[in-house]
Amino acid sequence: MAEFFGFEIKRKSEEPLRPSFVPKDSDDGAGVIQSGGHFGAYIDIDGDNAKTDIDLMLKYRDIATQPECDAAIEDIINEAIVGDHAEAPVNIVLDELKISDKIKESVKHEFDTITRLLNFNQYSHDIFRKWYIDGRLPYHIIIDKENSKAGIKELRYIDPVKLRKVKEIEEEQDPLTGAKIIKKVDEYFMYQDKEMASSSQGLKIYPDAIAYCTSGMMDPQRKRILSYLQKALKPVNQLRMMEDSLVIYRISRAPERRIFYIDVGNLPKGKAEDYLRGIMNQYRNKLIYDAKTGDIKDDRKHMSMLEDFFLPRREGGRGTEITTLPGGENLGQIDDILYFQKKLYRSLNVPINRLEQESQFSLGRTTEITRDEVKFKKFIDRLRKRFSDLFMQLLKTQLLLKGIITKEDWADWKETITFDYIEDNYFAELKQSEMIRERFDMLGSVQDYIGKFISIEWTAKNVLRMDDEQIKEMEEQMKQEKADGAYDNEDDDGF
Repeated sequence: MAEFFGFEIKRKSEEPLRPSFVPKDSDDGAGVIQSGGHFGAYIDIDGDNAKTDIDLMLKYRDIATQPECDAAIEDIINEAIVGDHAEAPVNIVLDELKISDKIKESVKHEFDTITRLLNFNQYSHDIFRKWYIDGRLPYHIIIDKENSKAGIKELRYIDPVKLRKVKEIEEEQDPLTGAKIIKKVDEYFMYQDKEMASSSQGLKIYPDAIAYCTSGMMDPQRKRILSYLQKALKPVNQLRMMEDSLVIYRISRAPERRIFYIDVGNLPKGKAEDYLRGIMNQYRNKLIYDAKTGDIKDDRKHMSMLEDFFLPRREGGRGTEITTLPGGENLGQIDDILYFQKKLYRSLNVPINRLEQESQFSLGRTTEITRDEVKFKKFIDRLRKRFSDLFMQLLKTQLLLKGIITKEDWADWKETITFDYIEDNYFAELKQSEMIRERFDMLGSVQDYIGKFISIEWTAKNVLRMDDEQIKEMEEQMKQEKADGAYDNEDDDGF
């Protein structure tokens, strides 16, 4: 028997659990605890690991508001999820799945149901952004237990700060070797609202009731899930400090400051100091810079960065005098700021040329595509493949509830099901056109050698990059077109 949403579903066959002394490796960031041998083991969800996870997610959300980081994130999301009102952002592909067309239509219908429950067509950008920033995306799967065959009724987003996956391990000692062997592993989720009084009031949730998609990135100890923004933490903080220091330097060095030589005559030292202090309070600047808000305030309680210099001068000198110190030079140099901006973009795998907002986006020949753009495209493909795990989990649950498949069927299906994301229409079209043009130009250069040194089939595969299925399809289409008389005027118009 296997538990599913708290109730049991029979399997055709069950493989016995092989004993091992290590838990199964996973990238879900589940906290491992030892079973206490009783139901309802106490889990401190506010422990060190949980606090670290929460702190990390709050840091990720904080740096995501930084302008340069937000711009880079938007570039990534806009490439991964292309919004088009005429077409869904993602579609399921079942070409490699060897099943009947009727079942394929059922699977596609259930996938459409899932995207509708997620409201993915409308909020795909926001959903992907949450997953990318937090490094995890949990959804509560709500079903009607009285009628489970009706499938998923509702999908509710859960703040990952309030949710943590736990693995409760029960061990026993091997009588032969004395080693501790894992006897049983119980996985579940612990949900805790911050309004609850203590961590002991957390809710234990079956893993089948939660769709939990993660980034797949783990810390070196493989205990915590990391976001794709992990590498950007240091560059963002460095950029913030450099920008604040630059503003302070500009404000402090840009203006011309004065030197007051105050004639104190023959006044005693104490009275001379009091007289000098009075002059200072009268002429001193009161402007201060607030690094948090970027404002300049007039505050007499703080020492100003624009302080003038007041120096006493005894009788016999040139008397009271005011001179001016020149302001700082080379204030227009921001090479260090640009360096850290580029470092931030590199940490997020975004091409540097996208940092220059005034630069135009080139839709030219494919030979003009930079290597950074190619690497960026591969990175986007990896993000899409990882994000598709959310659809796989929800689709599996939906098909099992509806009775369309069994768990054994899903084990065979999951490797052949893929998802097709919409590409940028203009770029994809021009890229495809350029590839076709280059292939046919090459075909014209080798046409004289066909039948002498190379065959037609070799030319089709290596020059036109056609596979066996495409070659067969073209041959059938050309036979049909010849039968229809499409090539009767071949000598006249080239067809």
